[in-house]
Amino acid sequence: MNSSSPDQSYARGVAYAVCAGIFLSLGGLIVRYIEAADAWLVLLYRSFAFFITLLVFMIIRDRGQTIQRFRSLRLSDIIVSLALAAGFIFYVLSLYETTVANTVLLLSTGPFLAALLAYLVLRERVSTVTWYAMLMAIAGIFVMVSGGLGTGDWLGIAYALIAVSAFAVMVVTLRRAGDRDMIAATAMAGLVTAVVCLFFVDDFEISRNDLVLSLLMGSVQVGLGFILITLASRTVPAAQVPLLALGETALAPLWVWLWVDEQPGFRALLGGAIIIVALLVQGLMGSGTHQQSLQDPGS
Repeated sequence: MNSSSPDQSYARGVAYAVCAGIFLSLGGLIVRYIEAADAWLVLLYRSFAFFITLLVFMIIRDRGQTIQRFRSLRLSDIIVSLALAAGFIFYVLSLYETTVANTVLLLSTGPFLAALLAYLVLRERVSTVTWYAMLMAIAGIFVMVSGGLGTGDWLGIAYALIAVSAFAVMVVTLRRAGDRDMIAATAMAGLVTAVVCLFFVDDFEISRNDLVLSLLMGSVQVGLGFILITLASRTVPAAQVPLLALGETALAPLWVWLWVDEQPGFRALLGGAIIIVALLVQGLMGSGTHQQSLQDPGS
């Protein structure tokens, strides 16, 4: 039984979502160090590591109740698993078809998709502070893309749009579940993704370098990232979860610039800085508006 006050629970959820964005931002950097493995093979091993990571987390946390968690899966859990699996697949495919910056910029539309879907499904209103923060974030996104997109990037962009739509469905479904624990559903997404990958992998041979990086993505990048996203969604409104995780957008191009020399350009850095400010606005000012929304049945 959680005895924390609503403000404390909300603040903890904000911290979870922000930290999730940091972990998720490492995906593009890790993919750039993959030597030879194709996207489907990377996805296969990453998904296996993701499932094992969440399973270990559940075993440690639940102390004997892990099997019961999987036995009690509902329709909403299946939706979360399928949506997250689709997001995983198309996110990695996008990274193979376009730049890291382009992929994460398209993922930045997540707060708007989640806000719209949450309003349609949950009638969950978006606070004024969140609207301001989202508008500031979209301004940062426009600054980042103002330099133009490459002519050969459209397939990667299409994959990224599918990924962000799937992630929005996942976040809203998690939010609809309320306080019900959804870690088992999140874990199942790893198995679903791995099964799909089996139909597309012709050769399972992989170098030690690529295997280690794939397992690192599954355990640290998306494993810890989506544990935190799942926990954040219990106390943070659906529009705010992807907004607070937009640190991924600002940091992902920075990592590949610092370590791989994939130049993000001045506009990308400036836009990333604006997005970080938007996160600070939401994180620092959101608690009061969240408390007000709790008192408003229509929110």
